[in-house]
Formats: sequence, C-alpha cells, structure tokens
Amino acid sequence: MINLDSPLGIAVLVIVVALLIVAVSTFFLRRDRVKKVDDAASRALRPRVDEATGETAASAIDDDAVAIEIADESSPTAAAQPEVETPEPVLGRFTRLKARLARSGSPLGAKLLAVLSRDTLSDDDWDEIEELLLLADIGAGPALDLVEELRTEVRVKSISGAAEVRALLREKLVALVGPDMDRSLNLAPQILGDGTRKPAVLLVVGVNGAGKTTTVGKLTRVLVAEGKSVLLGAADTFRAAAADQLTTWGNRVGVETVRSDREGADPASVAFDAVKQGSAAGIDVVVVDTAGRLQNKTGLMDELGKVSRVIGKEAPLSEVLLVLDATTGQNGLNQARVFTEVAGVTGIVLTKLDGTAKGGIVVAVQKELGLPVKLVGLGEGPDDLAPFEPEQFVDGLLGE
Repeated sequence: MINLDSPLGIAVLVIVVALLIVAVSTFFLRRDRVKKVDDAASRALRPRVDEATGETAASAIDDDAVAIEIADESSPTAAAQPEVETPEPVLGRFTRLKARLARSGSPLGAKLLAVLSRDTLSDDDWDEIEELLLLADIGAGPALDLVEELRTEVRVKSISGAAEVRALLREKLVALVGPDMDRSLNLAPQILGDGTRKPAVLLVVGVNGAGKTTTVGKLTRVLVAEGKSVLLGAADTFRAAAADQLTTWGNRVGVETVRSDREGADPASVAFDAVKQGSAAGIDVVVVDTAGRLQNKTGLMDELGKVSRVIGKEAPLSEVLLVLDATTGQNGLNQARVFTEVAGVTGIVLTKLDGTAKGGIVVAVQKELGLPVKLVGLGEGPDDLAPFEPEQFVDGLLGE
C-alpha cells in the first residue's frame, strides 16, 4: 500500500498517474495513425475513372497517396507540383484548325460561290457579291477592287463553270490576303554593341476583352513547342486575376512568371524586371503581357508608351503584337491604328476567328495598315493558336 500521508507516497502516486496518461495517449495516437493508413489505402484501391474516356482504370495502390497520408505530422506538407504539359507541335496546327473556319459558314465561301456559279451574272449579282464582301469586313476599298477584278476576268476569259469560278476566286482571295508578307516572329537573340546577349522581347497589347492574357498563355505554348526557353512578365497589374491567370498558363508548361506582389504596381517596372531577369538567366524569349486598354483613353495609351520605352532601356523590343478580336469587325482597324502609333505594332494576333463570319478583317487590317496577321486563334483549346497561313486560310473560307 502507498502511504498518501508521506511525501514519498504522494510522489509515487503522481508518477503512476503520469505513466497511465502517457500509455492511454499513445494507444489513441497509434489507433488514429492506423486508421489514416487504412483510409488512404482504401482510397488508393478504389477504381479510378479516366476523365478522357470515361473508362475505369485497373485498381492499384497509389504509393504516393499513402505516403502523404502517413507522413510524419511534424514535417511540413510538400506542395503538389503541377504536371508539366507538352504542347502540341506547331507544324500542322493550321491544317487542323482550318476545318473549324470552314464550319463557321463564312460568306466569303459558300454564298460567294453560289452567286458566282450562276449561268449569267447581272449587275444585281455583282452588287450582291460586293455586299457579301462588305459584310465579311473586307472593307470598302478591297471589296470594290476584288469585284472589279473578278468581273473583268469572268468576262474576258468567258469563265462559267463552277470549278473555274472557284479556282479564280481562290486565286484572287489568296492574292488579297497577301502570301508574300513576312509573318514570322522575330525570335532571334539580340546582340548589343558591347557583345551582350539579350533575349527576344515580345510585348503583347490590346483592348479589354480581346483575349489578350489567354493569347499570351497560348503563345507561350507555341514557343515552348518550338524548343524556346521562355519567361513571362505580368505587366497587367490592374486586373486582380491577370497575374494569377498568366502564372497558371506558365506553370502548365514549366515557364516562370515575373510579377509584382502589389496590385496596381507600375507595369513598366514589372516589364523591365522581367526583361532584366530574362537577360541574366540567358532566356531565349521574354513575353510581356499588358493591361487591356481602350484606344481612346489617352492616359492609358501614354502608359503603354512608357512600358515600351522602359523595356527598351534593358533590351530592344523584337515584336509588338496587337491582339484583335475578329468579332469587332471594322472597329478593329481603329484600334490597330492607335496602338500602332503609340507602341509600334509589328504584327496582329487575330482571336475568335471561328466564332464569326467576318474573316475579311484579315484582309482589311493588312490592306489598310500594312501589318501582317501573324497568328490566329480558332478555338478554345490551349493549343488552338497557330501561325497564319494565307492559302490554307482561304481554303478554309471556301470549305476546301
């Protein structure tokens, strides 16, 4: 018996109680750990469904899942690393995408051919052809020129068969789109006078809602598919989700994004930091995203000019790409004029071309501004951005 009246007895009692508490605690902790392992193994053994096919995959123990569950609770949980994707090869993309253009029902295709294939063409028929071209946003000047050329060729050469008419129309449209324009992206590294190597710098601009940040993400995939090392600059510091969106696009293909921790930061500073970091790391291409802005907002356009100038202090701009929404039609011309004056646009990226029958904007932009359409977006998929190919574009319009 323990004598509780003596100090020794009290001490012994305290020790016994403490040992009992430790034993009980250890029992419950071990029971919880075993339960976690069983639960993790149970989840890992469940049939997994392939999201693409809907088929149930064979059951197998997911060692990684179990390992995470039974990891020592005192150690920090490792953040899940996103899986790096391999973008689709660029070569041949437009061949696949032109089918979507053909399905868009462009008036430059079936409707034009229907009129031109009539036995005889009256003045009303030629007026209808011109109207169809105007509705396709080709523009008044190019539409009138094309009608006059077609009318002369048909009369002089006595063309009447549908196949001959189609061939003539294709020839004229290809010439109108401009097969000889330089549509390549300038991605060569820049060597300064002192021998310093600088990356190619692509500045992407455009109005609100044109799909600019998404286009930058898709352009990044194009560059990665071509074997280029890329760094992104999130210079859209006014839209809260813009930097996060761009970072997500980059992470998917293993590309880092330079961004500010502060919303509303100076976009020129972010752009400069991105180019500077790209230079130091020996990156091939730095792509800078900018905030969407309306072309009639003088203050915002001046800010864009500042971004261009500040970047130039670190490295010359290789390309200034203007993202245009094909559904904006002739208003896109006004946008292109102002952006060209402020930022020195070198090429057009035309988005949402599959969602409109106004493919003639390609002709209008090039004819009026002398700017080549370099890339086109014809879908919602991550790899639905492709280098523009004039002949395949026309074939898509004509449903060939």
